[in-house]
Amino acid sequence: MQDYDTIIIGAGHNGLICATYLAKQGQRVLVLEASETPGGLASTREFYPGFKASVAHTVSHFSAKVAAELNLHKHGFEQAAAPMATIGLGPEGKHLTLDGDELSGVSEEDCSSYGDYRKVLHQFADLLEPFWLKTLPRIGSKALPELMTFAHLGLKMRMLGKKDMGEFMRVATLPARDLMDENFDSDALKAVLSWDGLLGARMAPRSPNATVLAMLYRMSGKHRGAHAIPSGGIEALIKALLDAASEAGVDIRTQANVERIAINADEDGLKAHGVTLSNGEHISSRRVVSAADPRRTFFDMVGVENLEIDFTNRIKRLRCDGYVAKLHLALSGLPKFKGLSAPDGRMIIAPTMDAIEFAFDDAKYGECSKEPVMEIVIPSQHDASLAPLGQHVLSAHIMYVPYKLKGGWTDEARAVLCERAIDTIEQYAPGIRELIIHSEMLTPKDLESSHNVTGGHWHHTEFSIDQLLMMRPTYEAAQYRTPIPGLYLCSAGSHPGGGLMGGPGHNAAREILGVKTYI
Repeated sequence: MQDYDTIIIGAGHNGLICATYLAKQGQRVLVLEASETPGGLASTREFYPGFKASVAHTVSHFSAKVAAELNLHKHGFEQAAAPMATIGLGPEGKHLTLDGDELSGVSEEDCSSYGDYRKVLHQFADLLEPFWLKTLPRIGSKALPELMTFAHLGLKMRMLGKKDMGEFMRVATLPARDLMDENFDSDALKAVLSWDGLLGARMAPRSPNATVLAMLYRMSGKHRGAHAIPSGGIEALIKALLDAASEAGVDIRTQANVERIAINADEDGLKAHGVTLSNGEHISSRRVVSAADPRRTFFDMVGVENLEIDFTNRIKRLRCDGYVAKLHLALSGLPKFKGLSAPDGRMIIAPTMDAIEFAFDDAKYGECSKEPVMEIVIPSQHDASLAPLGQHVLSAHIMYVPYKLKGGWTDEARAVLCERAIDTIEQYAPGIRELIIHSEMLTPKDLESSHNVTGGHWHHTEFSIDQLLMMRPTYEAAQYRTPIPGLYLCSAGSHPGGGLMGGPGHNAAREILGVKTYI
């Protein structure tokens, strides 16, 4: 029986980041991954002989700080020199294109408004960016270091000036639709700009929640949240994280499913002291860090018998139903999209705000829209290893696909959704059906079973006002610590949230190490 300082459950990017920080400070760290391959939703897998894909198909705001501190450059990860353009696909090849500060395909008035819009949102994103890599203290704490975090945020807001500070407070909680209606006339432009505030969440443009905050969160980083495929693809990022972890001395085991977190009771109360695997093996450690989602962590691995009833009820109320399906197509050649010389950008099929809203309405009632909205990339144009020479992979996020489908997810229901998605793409890329060698549709239910993520939710729990910042995922578990001494969280269900960013893994490690990130 080996004894470790820290056991980390899950080898997604946050688990690997946390493990590497701890190991670099001399801890003996073991990472246990239930799947065959590390990487979580960013793992690259063969979905058809010769064709590979990842659920996460682009990088938009991976932390430059994490990349530098873990020396990922040495291990082969390079942030893309330039991001992809985002293309709002329109009927008959009349598209709009967002490429950094450049906007085309809309009126001169909207182009002018776009510059002002970006300036304001970048100012607000800059205000929040330092706090994504800090522990946000518990409300009511009177400890000086923690109070300094709120003082720091207050000072940055005062530096905006009274007018801009008020505007930030107003804009941050607006529904995306209101923000877009205030700034633009083009409905297609409004839909495309709203997309990054909605992707992966159970929200629509009219949802009175955190859609604008989600947009600001994704606007952090080198490219202001613009999407890119790094050299070597998503696989290069996960490989670099694995190599950095191994170099730091982290032990990594795959196909090691944690069945229970071992809890001991003594005169001081309960304490996590290791894990038990599904094969009965027990591994001891001084602490356990879960990169699994909060519901799975507390209900499946800790057990409600070890938790207070109020805390259990709060975890039970976390909203974890995923709303995104993943389509992979193995193609015999590069598809041609009407109006594009080459399909080398991030293409969005969401022609109007109402198209998004109506798809959301269908999903609320357990149905899939007959006119799905989606994001498409062809990653094999940037990473040739994903497909045989001359052939390609199409990867699409289909939004507003309910985890709980009316009548349940069957092979027939999955096939209907797949055909509907392909029919939609065919409208913009005529002839693509003739190129399809194989198709794969992964519903939220499939993502749950294949990646051990409750509800198949990208962010592990909804990105919403009551589950954000110093309340993510919930009170008593929002500062990476939990009600069980020795048990920590570092998943997308912790602050700042999901996506390939790395904040939860970074912040949890520093909390464990006692490195105060409050000031």
